[in-house]
Formats: sequence, structure tokens, C-alpha cells
Amino acid sequence: MSASEIYLDHAASTVVRAEAQAAWTAATEAHHANPTGAHKAARDARRALDDARDLIASLIGRDPAEVVFTSGGSEADNLAVRGVLAARGGTAVCSAGEHHAVLEPVEHAGGVTVGLDSMGRVRPEALAAVLGATDDVSVVSIIAVNNETGAINDLPALAQVVREHAPGALFHTDAVQALSWIDLAAAVADVDMVSITGHKVGGPIGTGVLFVRSGIELEAQILGGGQERGRRAGTPDVAGAAAFAAAVKATVERRPSEVVRLRELRDRLVDGLVDRLGSVVVPTLLGKGHDSGVAAGIAHLCLDGVEAEALLFLLDAQGLRASAASSCSSGAQDPSHVLAAMGVPRELAVGSLRLSLGHSSTPGDIEAALEIIPPAVERLLSHGGG
Repeated sequence: MSASEIYLDHAASTVVRAEAQAAWTAATEAHHANPTGAHKAARDARRALDDARDLIASLIGRDPAEVVFTSGGSEADNLAVRGVLAARGGTAVCSAGEHHAVLEPVEHAGGVTVGLDSMGRVRPEALAAVLGATDDVSVVSIIAVNNETGAINDLPALAQVVREHAPGALFHTDAVQALSWIDLAAAVADVDMVSITGHKVGGPIGTGVLFVRSGIELEAQILGGGQERGRRAGTPDVAGAAAFAAAVKATVERRPSEVVRLRELRDRLVDGLVDRLGSVVVPTLLGKGHDSGVAAGIAHLCLDGVEAEALLFLLDAQGLRASAASSCSSGAQDPSHVLAAMGVPRELAVGSLRLSLGHSSTPGDIEAALEIIPPAVERLLSHGGG
């Protein structure tokens, strides 16, 4: 990240932490062998891989045997949904606000979605109604923290609904966006499968984990080597795993203070934009006094009368990096499926803007954003919105 860049797109990917970089460098210097081999260099690499596995598992309150290293959150999500369906058949259920890495596998398999309330969350009674009306449910996937809006779902309550209304189903959560903002170990205590990824918490891109509770029948989606207890083939990335573990450790240890710090910065940003732009700014979830049910580092706004893509072009030209809805949908013609599921009118949703903070965010970033965003919005409004 350059000194002149104002980076407010941490929900898409974070700046690599110094601890993760140091761990990656140390691992690449120490381990060049394939950890699946039998000679001493391979055994040393495998020991480093297992150390990373043990550390990540302990920080999330899981057993190391549950850890399946993947190439990221999308692969972990696909393995959870498609792996269960391939092994057990049945019907998949997910929320209408899932990341596409869950939503598309469910839809492709002819699954069922659960609607969101106006706050972007899945209500237990809504999930219960869908499960009660759906035959042979084998896997249910509900996102922990929404990657676009920051809405936090009540996973323990939803897990209880699954146990009561679909007792034969496995419960998965995409927790890719959650680790920085909530006590994930407590939230997923009764969840069967959990996806996380490195680049959302200051680890390297291309690293991820799917936690799979012992005894779960899951068919590998990548074949050819039998690694990860036969659940995912491919030569393990020892350095990536070590860096990922270091990032998870730093994130979990600093989370209590970081949540307080970043919530204050996020609220300063939202309040400042409302003060400068008035009713043009429609905070999607954050009401007066702000809402603890939203991830501390995510501010999702809709700008009435403004086209977000045009705004992002102006912001980017001034060094401010942000996203329209999720980064995966930036550049798309259709507004966010998450906002549609929340009932946000299409004409307002086209002005959606996600400003997301992370471990490297500073008060200076916020003040710079407050100097850059309002004039850009006013310029677009004077030209018909974009």
C-alpha cells in the first residue's frame, strides 16, 4: 500500500500483517520439501504444517484433525456444500444473502434459499419455516458476517433451528468475513463446518481452511493425491499455512481492542458523511447511535441519486479504494443480490458503497475520505448522478 493511498476496502482483502510476512519468509527459507514425503526435509516441512494446523485450530476452538487447508474461502465453501451433496445427496439450503461461493453451488444443485429481514439477517423462524417445508435437507449454510453489509447472524440460534427442524442435516457457515469482528470460537461451537481465509485477516491470498467436524462424510472436490485426510488433494503450501496461522493469531489476540478502535473510526466516517451530504447518504444498517449487530469495520451506504460505479471511478483517481457492494460484484450491471433480498429498492441499490476498515486503518484515512468523498458525490449529483 502506497503512502498516498486511502485503503477502505479491507472487506475485499487486507494488507498483509508483518507477523504473517515474517512467518512466510521464515518458512520459505526453512522448508523447500514436499511435506507429504518421507525423508527428513519432508518430515520437517510436515511438522511446520502441523504446527500451523494446531495453532489455527486452537484459536478457533476446534480440533486440529478438523482442519482442511484450501486455496481460500471460495474453495472451502464449495467443498462444504458440494462435498456434502456429492457424499450424501439431498437438498442444500442457504440464505439469500450468501457470498456467491455458497449461493451458486446451492442454486446449481437445485437448492433452496431463506430470505433476509430488513437488517440483512436470517431470522430463526424464517429458517425453521424453510426447513419444515423442504424434504431431505442434507446441508444448511448461513453466513456468519455478511461480506457486503457487515450484518452479523446469530449462529448459535440458527444452529439450534437446524438441529430441531433438520436433525439429519449438517450446518456450515461461511465465516470468511467474521474472524476480525466476533468471537468466532464461541459462535461456531455447534457448527459442523466453518470456512475461513487468510487474506481477510492480514494473511496471504490463496490460503484458507475448512473445518470439518470428525465423522462427517464429505467427498473431495479436488482429486489426485489424498492429502488433508483424503478431503483435498494437492501439495500443501507450508509457507502459506504458517503465514495464515500467524495472521489468525494476531487477529484473535488484538480483536477486542481493534473492534473498539475500528468501530469508532467507522462511526466517525459515517457521521461525517451524513453531516456533509445530509439525506443523500442512506446508511443501509447503521441507525442513530449505530448498531452492534454490524461488523465494526464495515460501513455500507446507499447514496441516493448517485451511481456507485461512477463514484468509485472518481474516488480511485484520488487514491481512495472502496467497493460498490462486494468486490466480487463491482463492475456488474445488476445491483447486489444481498440488497435485493433485504428489500432495498433497485434505484437506491445502484448507489451502494462499501467502505471497510482493517488493522492498518488510521484516523488519517478517515479524515482524508471525508475530504474526498463529499465533493465527488456532489459533482455527480450536479451531473445527474453519474
